[in-house]
Amino acid sequence: MPDSPSSRRVTASGDAEVSTYLEIAREKAGEGPSDAPPTVPVQPETVVVIDFGSQFSMLIARRIRECSVFCEVISPDSTWADVEKLKPRGVILSGGPASVYEHGAPLTPTWVFEKNLPVLGICYGMQALAHQLGGKVSPSDHREYGHAVVQQGDIESPLFTGLPTSFPVWMSHGDRITQLPPGFTSVAYSDNSPYAAMTDGGSKYAIQFHPEVVHTPHGKQIIENFLHKICGCKGDWTPGNFIADSINRIRAEVGDGRIICALSGGVDSAVAATMIHKAVGDQLTCIFVDNGFMRREEPERVVEVFQRNMEIPLVHVDAAERFLTQLKGVIDPEQKRRIVGETFIRVFEQEADKIGKVDFIAQGTTYPDVIESATGHGTAVKIKTHHNVGGLPKEMTFAVVEPLRYLFKDEVRQVGSALGLPDEMVFRQPFPGPGLSIRIIGEVTAERVAVLQAADWIVMSEIKNAKLYGDLWQSFAVLTDTRSVGVMGDFRTYGHVVALRAVTAEDAMTADWARLPYEVLARISSRIVNEVPGVNRVVYDITSKPPGTIEWE
Repeated sequence: MPDSPSSRRVTASGDAEVSTYLEIAREKAGEGPSDAPPTVPVQPETVVVIDFGSQFSMLIARRIRECSVFCEVISPDSTWADVEKLKPRGVILSGGPASVYEHGAPLTPTWVFEKNLPVLGICYGMQALAHQLGGKVSPSDHREYGHAVVQQGDIESPLFTGLPTSFPVWMSHGDRITQLPPGFTSVAYSDNSPYAAMTDGGSKYAIQFHPEVVHTPHGKQIIENFLHKICGCKGDWTPGNFIADSINRIRAEVGDGRIICALSGGVDSAVAATMIHKAVGDQLTCIFVDNGFMRREEPERVVEVFQRNMEIPLVHVDAAERFLTQLKGVIDPEQKRRIVGETFIRVFEQEADKIGKVDFIAQGTTYPDVIESATGHGTAVKIKTHHNVGGLPKEMTFAVVEPLRYLFKDEVRQVGSALGLPDEMVFRQPFPGPGLSIRIIGEVTAERVAVLQAADWIVMSEIKNAKLYGDLWQSFAVLTDTRSVGVMGDFRTYGHVVALRAVTAEDAMTADWARLPYEVLARISSRIVNEVPGVNRVVYDITSKPPGTIEWE
């Protein structure tokens, strides 16, 4: 293996500079383009979600963002000093697995009450609100899990504006409120919950059901009512405002420093690079590292698309041999991710030395990456380490810039479209940073990478031929560590087992396995077994998330 990866410099050239949302708006208004820094509110309207450990906390955040209101998910031990800079318009208390009357159960921070912020408690959040304000919560004789019907009471509530008097909801609780806090009134009930919703008639509201899930058909309207009618939010969280605000923030953070961007070819890094380039221009150099774990012909496509659409200096680094060497003998998926993250950084450091003094490294980290890699407060559990979050080494020579850190994938795509990026880049299916290395169960070798690349090529070809690509969140092949007996040409074989994975999702926080047509599955299976040497069996993964994750590792 050479001491440093081979590299070649590519100057990307596009037809025209990508216009920002604000420049387009100025042109439509007859003002013409402007080089002046865009002016938008420094902090958008914000509602914070206090996460009590619910599997739906990120879904609450998603629904808030869909209403054009910015939000952040915080822990119950967050102080007002932590939150004050956000200038929150309101607070939503999530559900959670605990019981409020148990020792050590998480509770609502006192600053929520001291600042008299509008509050919406959901499920456990409702129980915490009742418990802390003088009500009583007890184990329920009749637990409610699943569909239920809620009836509005005689007292009208702005939370239910525009809703029918009776509507279906999704319940998930084993405790219930048996005594309302002083000053509170019930405004809705179900067969098993006499207090399915309550309010103090002012700024505090709580519901026993989950409005954030699709099983509550009117849930989004309930959240909208809370945001607009109770918190007074107008909805200024738009792609255009995000772009303008991010450009200001990047300029302030980077200053006169030089920045390199980790380009992967996916939408996240492409959007991040485009936005940073709008902010700091030729202070940015993109580095595309071919780790050897990309799809067949993908390195060439990445460079070609980047050249055609952008005017950003690009360094293409072939580091495949280096990554393979680092992963030799490694089978643990978390260790794989950490090694890939560490090696990425070391390659960047070497390339940065050639560029000159570099102060920052930019990455396309998104909100699901951050959440799944979380190791924070006691209600959060790390699911897996993402190479661009928890996989980074503790000691680096750069500061990290992550302009998309608080965006969901669909929001990243909206921003990409607003920046003028091509659809082939914006709507590409997500691909993991460690690439095929985490779709190979067990040790990663050159031979196993080649097998998976061949199988993956067939999967993508057939999915696209069937015009299913845009309907799926992800579709790919996994090379398992299982071998099976087969018969090919009257001879016994003992070959690899390839698993197919295809899912539908809105944001990857939850996902369902895709009901692919049998004829598509049949063609994929037949082609893989016949065209990929060493594979004699294909299986289809029908696990949703949760309980599984989208990737196998």
